Order: sequence, then C-alpha cells, then structure tokens
Amino acid sequence: MTFAPTSHRAGRYLQQLTGYKAFVPTPLPPHPDIDFDGELRTLLSQADRDIARLDAIAALLPNPDLFVAMYVRHEAVLSSQIEGTQSTLEDVLAFEAHASAGHDGPKDVEEVVNYVRAMNHGLTRLTELPLSLRLLREIHGKLMHDVRGGEKSPGEFRTSQNWIGATGSTLATASFVPPPPHELMNALGALENFLHQGETTVPLLIRCGLAHAQFETIHPFLDGNGRVGRLLITLMLCEEQALSRPLLYLSVFLKAHRAEYYDRLTAIRQHGHWEPWLKFFLRGVSQTARAATRTAHDIMGMREAHRTALIKNPKALKLLDSLFQQPMVSPNRIAAIVGCTHPTAVKLARDLEARGWLREVTGFERNRLYRYQPYLDLFHRETVEAAFAPSGA
Repeated sequence: MTFAPTSHRAGRYLQQLTGYKAFVPTPLPPHPDIDFDGELRTLLSQADRDIARLDAIAALLPNPDLFVAMYVRHEAVLSSQIEGTQSTLEDVLAFEAHASAGHDGPKDVEEVVNYVRAMNHGLTRLTELPLSLRLLREIHGKLMHDVRGGEKSPGEFRTSQNWIGATGSTLATASFVPPPPHELMNALGALENFLHQGETTVPLLIRCGLAHAQFETIHPFLDGNGRVGRLLITLMLCEEQALSRPLLYLSVFLKAHRAEYYDRLTAIRQHGHWEPWLKFFLRGVSQTARAATRTAHDIMGMREAHRTALIKNPKALKLLDSLFQQPMVSPNRIAAIVGCTHPTAVKLARDLEARGWLREVTGFERNRLYRYQPYLDLFHRETVEAAFAPSGA
C-alpha cells in the first residue's frame, strides 16, 4: 500500500492502534480552493449547457414518467455491472414481465431490481426530506435487501473497518483503507454539512463531483458504496432542480473508463489532486447528457412515426403506449393492457412483429415473450455514445 501523500488537501493516513493506517478525509470544500483554470471553467460551462439541454428536451417528452422508468432501469443495470453483476437490461425486463420457464434472468437480477427500488425511493423521499445521511441509509436499505451482501447491515453505517483491494487482500495489503469506525460519523457529518451549505459557494456540478469522490473515500457501508455514491449524483441534480427528472446517469461512462476513474480517486487521496478528477467528472457529465438528449429526441420521433402508422387501430395504439414503460410483454399481458381476448392479443403481437417492432425472444410456440426492439436499441446505442464519444464532440 502507498501512503505518505504529498498534501493534506484531501486528508491523511493515520496510524491505528492495531498497526494499520486508515485515511481520514479533510472536510469539503478543498483548501486551497479549487483552481478554476481555463480548462475547468470551459468544461463546467459545457456540462451546465448539456444538462440544461437534456432537461429541456425531457420536458417535451409525451408522458415523460413512462420514459423515466426505462432510464432508471438502464442505469440500474450499468451501475450494478460495475460491481460485478451479469444481468442485462433484457434480463431485468423479462424478470419484471414474469417470464416463464427458460427465461429467468441470472440470479443477480434481483440486485438490479433493488437498485431501481432504491432510486425510486430516494426520488420520492426527496419531496419529504432533504438529501441527508438518513436518506442515504434508507436508500442503502432498499438496495441491499435480501441480495448478495444483504447480511452486511443494510441501511446501517458500518461499525467495523472495511478496506478496498484485490480478492484475498487484508488490511496490510489493501490498496485503500477508509476512515476507521470511530472517525466515520465525523466524516459523514462534514459531508452532510457540505451538501447543505455548499449551495451558495460552489457550483452544483462541482459539488456533485466533490461529494461523490468524498463519499467513495469515506466508504460508509460494508457493501454497496459504489452504487449509493453514483445515486448521490443524480439525487443532487434532482433535488436542486437542475434536472426535473432523473435522466442523467454516469455509470456507463465510469464503467467504460473504470481504470481512469479509480486512478483519479487515488490521486485525490494521495496528492490532493481534485482538479484532474473534476475535469474527468465533467467530461463524463457532458458525454452522458449529450447521449441521453439524443436518445430522448429519437424516442419522440420514433413514437410519433409508430403512432402515425397505427392511427386507425386503437388497441394497437394502447399497446404501443404501454411498451414505452414496459417494453417486454407476453400475449397474456397484452390482453390485460388492451382489454381483449388472448387470440386478439396474439394477433396484435404478430402484427407489430411483422412491422419489425416487436421481436419474439423465447422461440417457443407457447408462453411467448416479445420485446419492443427499436426502443431498446436506442438505449443500447446511448450506452456506446455516452461511454466512447469524444469528449470535445
């Protein structure tokens, strides 16, 4: 493990009685203050504009809450994949559609579903209480309920020492050791104060970047810190109404640039290098926001084109509208949505399949399951664009 940072700007390693050293962060904001050089100012201005464009187009979406459900699922999959799950967006949709034998998702699909529940819980609770340690604990409880790591005190801050490192590492060989338990609440209290008091002195996106990095450094839970830390970014943007709906998620960018992500966080802890981290973070915000804006625009265009093609078929129109919220359906589900017989539901599915919109995914004659393929394709394209688009595009 490398210790002895050249600066205490982010914090310092302290010797513990049992022999190891743990990192205790300096409260935010950093001191000396963030150096807003020309590059950082430009990146911040661009990211602010990209967020504003995304929020503006989101306001134009018909029934925007229907699309938000898909964005939340999409982020849940990507954020959980960073932590090692194998579930895909299609796995989650099949799970929700109660797919029958042969189409159960991987066992870890429940982790992704929990992430969706945690995000929705956080957004709902923001209407009742401010972003706070209490809310983060509630979100963690939803996230870790009855899944891998669920035995590690869901909804409770840790009371024992944790560490970050390769499988099999110990406190002596860990790559990073967060604050010891007796320092934890002081660090978390300072972070909560920054969330509430930094609003008038630090630009929002800079605060999001600082808060995320600080949360990951504190590592207050025994498991699930990465996912809660990424949720924190979206919750901050929604609480302060930079986004009216949760359509910006950085997990795709952070997953694609995972090595640099970890290197930037390490450079903060060892050398107080906040500015390079913030530049990396803002590039991710811009790329992700631009990709999401294009997806929202294309969703509107596709919906209009498909509705126009079905204008004389009220039942098909009703089915089409439902597919934007749950783009994987069975004939039984179609019958329930539209209010028709099973043969009529099968006929509707086959009609949309013939148009190239629905794709049957089971290969069975019975218990069939269809997905709205063009819609899902837009989200998969967004994943590529948000991860790999040139930062100056």
